[in-house]
Amino acid sequence: MTAPVTGAGGTAYTPASSTVDRPDQMGKDVFMKLLVAQMRYQDPGNPVDSSQMMAQTATFSQVEKLEQLVNQNASMLVLQESATAGALVGRTATYTDTTGASKTGVVTAVQLASKQSEAVAIIDGVKVQVGRLTEISVTT
Repeated sequence: MTAPVTGAGGTAYTPASSTVDRPDQMGKDVFMKLLVAQMRYQDPGNPVDSSQMMAQTATFSQVEKLEQLVNQNASMLVLQESATAGALVGRTATYTDTTGASKTGVVTAVQLASKQSEAVAIIDGVKVQVGRLTEISVTT
């Protein structure tokens, strides 16, 4: 898991991830292995109820679809961050610098977020994490 980047305001930023690391949860591979083992070792004289088998198959499908949703949401978040960052270019931004002073300038460029870092606005040649921006206004 990546370490969050902390801005001047003390808020943590953790980049979007398309994977979930939950050692306490079964993945779809483990679920499928258990389902196959259950079918392989069932008692032929007393087979598993077909409604139970259908419920387990439906649960497997739900797990698979949830994984797809997680991946789609992570992709959408990256696109949303890119669109938002792009909209900052040409606007006047106020931010808090590392000494705590408030500074204002025009956003000339934006570096998009990556897995390791937050998006950065370049304001009058200074790189400022987007999380440190306190006000955005239209440049007159």
